[in-house]
Amino acid sequence: MWQLLAAACFSLLPGPIHGYKKGITTNPEAHMNISQIITYWGYPYEKYDVVTKDGYILGIYRIPHGRGCPGPTAPKPVVYLQHGLIASAGNWICNLPNNSLAFLLADNGYDVWLGNSRGNTWSRKHLILSPTSAEYWAFSLDEMAKYDLPATINLIIEKTGQEQLYYVGHSQGTTIAFIAFSTNPELAKRIKIFFALAPVVTVKYTRSPMKKLTTLSRKAVKALFGDKMFSVHTLFDQFIATKVCNRKIFHSACSNFLFSLAGFDPKNLNMSRLDVYFSQAPAGTSVQNMLHWAQAVNSGQLQAFDWGNPDQNMMHFHQLTPPLYNITKMEVPTAMWSGGQDVVADAKDTENLLPKVSNLIYYKVIPHYNHMDFYLGQDAPQEIYQDLIQLMKGCL
Repeated sequence: MWQLLAAACFSLLPGPIHGYKKGITTNPEAHMNISQIITYWGYPYEKYDVVTKDGYILGIYRIPHGRGCPGPTAPKPVVYLQHGLIASAGNWICNLPNNSLAFLLADNGYDVWLGNSRGNTWSRKHLILSPTSAEYWAFSLDEMAKYDLPATINLIIEKTGQEQLYYVGHSQGTTIAFIAFSTNPELAKRIKIFFALAPVVTVKYTRSPMKKLTTLSRKAVKALFGDKMFSVHTLFDQFIATKVCNRKIFHSACSNFLFSLAGFDPKNLNMSRLDVYFSQAPAGTSVQNMLHWAQAVNSGQLQAFDWGNPDQNMMHFHQLTPPLYNITKMEVPTAMWSGGQDVVADAKDTENLLPKVSNLIYYKVIPHYNHMDFYLGQDAPQEIYQDLIQLMKGCL
C-alpha cells in the first residue's frame, strides 16, 4: 500500500502545472494541531503537562465549555476521553462539531478533558530520558495504567475541584482503564461511570492484521521495527494526508491504508475528512507496547508484560511470571458498546468479557460497527453519543 501511495504522489507532481484541480478539497484542519483544531471551531481550550511518577510528561487538553458563552458559573460535570492504540486525543475532534464526541459533550454542558498516552505525538517528553533512547520506549499497557491514568486523573481533579469524573475510553483506552480501576481502588473511586467503546480486554479471537506480529519472535520484531518507536507520524504521512488523500480518486486507497490494522465501515465514514484523519494518525507508541499486544493475542489473557526472562520478571513483579489482571475486582459502574463487525474487539472476546464486568449498567451491540466507527462513524451520535449523554444526565 505504501508503494501505491508513493506512486500516487509522483503522479500528482504535474498536476498544478496543467491546472488539474478537479476533485481536490483540503480541509484546513489537516494542517493544524489539536489546539488549533479546537480553536478553529470556536471552542475554548487549555493545555496542561502532566508529569507521571516515572517522569513522563503527557500533553492533555481541556475544552471547559461549549462555543460562545460559558454559561452558569457552577462547576460543570467533568468527562475524560482516552484514545486507543497508536492514536491520540485528535480522535475525538477530527470530525465536524456535530459528529465529534468532545465537541458534543462541551456543547451539552460538560467540562471535557482529552488525554494522550506516553510516546504518542503529543506526549513524547520526559524529565530525564531522551526519546532517542531505547530506555524511554521501555513501556507498554502496564505503565499507561499504573502511571499515566492516575497522574492525569489526579491533575483533572485538582484543576476542576470535582471529586469524580466520567471516563470514556476507546479500545486500548478501555484496556488501561480495566487494568487501572481493578488494581487501584482509590483511583476507581474517582470514576462515576466508565464508558467503554469497543472494549478490549482479551484479543484471543482478534482478526486484525496486527495478529501477524504474533507469528514472529521477539527478536524478529525488534529486527524489523527496532526497540523504540512504532508507527509514528512522519512528514511523508502529512504529505500523503494533504496532497493525496484530499483527492477523491485516492479516497479508497487512503481509507484502506489508514484503517488497515483496525478495519472500518466505508459506508459510515465521511470520506471528505480523510485528510484530517490521516494528518492526526498514526500518533505512535512503543515497540514494547506492540509486543505486549502480541503477547495478549498468544496467551488469550490480560497479563502484565513478560520481560522475557525470570530474572527480569522478578525485578518488575517479584515473581517469575507476569501477573494476570483480574478485572472482576473492578466495581466502577460500566456502560459498553461493541460492534458486530469489529475485527479488533471480536464478538467472542466481548462475550467472554461481559460476565467479568461486575457492575455493568448498560450494554449495546451495534451490528454494522467496525472498530473505528465508535469515534469516526457518521451515525455515532445516534448510535452511541445520545445514550451516553443521557446516562450521564441520569447520574447527576
